[in-house]
This record gives sequence, structure tokens and C-alpha cells, in this order.
Amino acid sequence: MNAAIETREFLLEPADNNVLANLCGQFDEHLRQIEKRLDIRISNRGNHFRIVGTHTASAIGAKVLKDLYTLAGEENLDLQRVHMCLQETTMNQETDTDAPPAAGDSMTGPDEGPVGQRSDNTEQVIVTRRVRVRSRGRCQQSYVEHLRSKELVFGIGPAGTGKTFLAVASAVEALDQEHVRRIVLVRPAVEAGERLGFLPGDMSQKVDPYLRPMYDALYEMLGFDRVARLVDKNIIEVAPLAFMRGRSLNESFVILDEAQNTTVEQMKMFLTRMGFGSRAVVTGDITQIDLPRHQTSGLKHVMQVLRDVDGVAFDYFSPRDVVRHPLVQRIVEAYEGFENDDEGSGEEQ
Repeated sequence: MNAAIETREFLLEPADNNVLANLCGQFDEHLRQIEKRLDIRISNRGNHFRIVGTHTASAIGAKVLKDLYTLAGEENLDLQRVHMCLQETTMNQETDTDAPPAAGDSMTGPDEGPVGQRSDNTEQVIVTRRVRVRSRGRCQQSYVEHLRSKELVFGIGPAGTGKTFLAVASAVEALDQEHVRRIVLVRPAVEAGERLGFLPGDMSQKVDPYLRPMYDALYEMLGFDRVARLVDKNIIEVAPLAFMRGRSLNESFVILDEAQNTTVEQMKMFLTRMGFGSRAVVTGDITQIDLPRHQTSGLKHVMQVLRDVDGVAFDYFSPRDVVRHPLVQRIVEAYEGFENDDEGSGEEQ
């Protein structure tokens, strides 16, 4: 049975032609992006907007347009910013909540009420010298809150959910505010079997390719020149996981990325490196394990071992939390659905 179609009309105020032009984009490309994503039709005369679509989609579209109109008065919008607003609003939706229409909205169609929103959806902002990083969606907000309040945080979920980027941003914020004295970036070099000697260059050059995502985040937060200076002073340190054995890290913000590729022994070794005044973040995706089949992932194992330990927080991301290109979210969901169907078929045989 097809969902009923409704028409939703509202005004974006205060009326401002420059803000409206910023909202709509060149040749209305921002409106077309919203239409395509939500499968709705948007038309407007000045600041009077009309949306035609299903109840849920039109409610989301109205909220996105109102939020973007506010942003359009503060910054220049582009397609990426529109996508991020769409993604955030979609992640926060709760379609099972009945509520009266928002003030200023008029509707023709089923009397169902718009998408409900959680009242505890508190924004978390990470502040660095160059950029302000805003959490998007409930899962990211919980994650950032734990990054600030817990000594050990696990961020687990698919690629594109912001796990590593937010961890690096939190590390830079902690360093800027002198809560820690250095940042340590760690990653298992599974592809080379932790045997890096055959690669050309010094140890930093051997390990750099495996730490590139964290470097990219650091460059955005600090700038290329400052990152280079901090690396030279050993305030930012990069190391393969195998080189952490025997060390004790005090007053450090330590990030272990791609942790699904650690063994049980490596994970235990890493977690016991924490010293006084240190914080650790472990990120990974348990659906992309590159270990040999006979080895248990240290990340999957630690999820059971530490789940009830005080001071430890686990944040689990889903495909709905992907904040990259919308195609990435659909790819992740397709793989997840295919693997679930495959498992079901295997059980029936």
C-alpha cells in the first residue's frame, strides 16, 4: 500500500532575498538535492515554500529547509553542507512519534503530525584553533561526550561515521587546552604482517601509509606546517602497534585506529600501556577484519571483556550514521543486507 501524499506549506522568516538565494543555490541546485534525497517536490515564491510528498519525507524536508535557512544567514552553503544537514536530520528522526504540526505549518493530507525529535539531542562542539567540529546525530553526540568524560572509549561501526575524525579532533582539543602533553597515533600494519623492514625509508616513512587518515584529520585541525613541527618535537607521535610493547604512556591522548585488525594479545598489550593522565580511544569496524581466519579480532573480544568495566564507554555506529557521500551509506547498507541474507541462507541449509 502506497503512503499517502500530503502538501505542506510554510514561510521562512525573516524574508531576505540574499539568504533565500544562498539557501536555494545556483539554479536551485540545493533544492533539487533535497528533492532527490527525500523523494519530494519543492516549490516556492519568495519565502513561501510548498513541499509535496509523504508525511515523513515532507516533515523532514521542512525541517531541513528551516535549518538551512538559519545557516544561510551565517555562512555560504554548498552541496556538501546541504548533504550534512540532510544526513543529520535523517539520523535524528523518530517516525513513530505522534505530535501536532509545527507552528507555522499548514498541511493537506492525513492528520498524522510531523517527525518527532528527541528533546535530549544536545549538540557537542569540539573547538580547535583552526576549526570547530560539530557532532552530527545522536550517536556522534554521545561519542563526543564520552571522549571528554571517559578515560577509555571505543568507537565501533562502518566507515564514514566520523569515528577517527572526531577522535583526532578531541585529541587536538585536549592538547590545545593542555589536558595532555602529546598525541600518540597507533595502527596495526596488518597488510605487511607487522614486518615492515622490506619497505623503503625510515620507520616513520614505513608506517605513514597506514596512518594517512589520521594525518589528514590532523592537517585539517592544525595545518601542515604545525603538524610537521609537532612531529619533529615528538609532541605528535606515530607508531605501529607492534612498537608499543613495553611502553607506558603518561599524559597522552592515544588513538588506536583500525582496531578490528588487532589480535587479542595485541589489544591487551595496547590497553595496558595507559599511564597517569592519559586517555585512549579505540576505533574499528568489525565487518572489515583482515586478520587470518584462525585469529580472533581483539576488538570483537574486548567488546565482551570490558563491556561492564567502569570508566569504559562503547559507542556503536550504524549505516544510518554515515556522514560521507550518500552513496557510501547505501553501499554499507547493501553489504550489510547481503551478508545478513547470506547468513540466513546458510542457516537454512
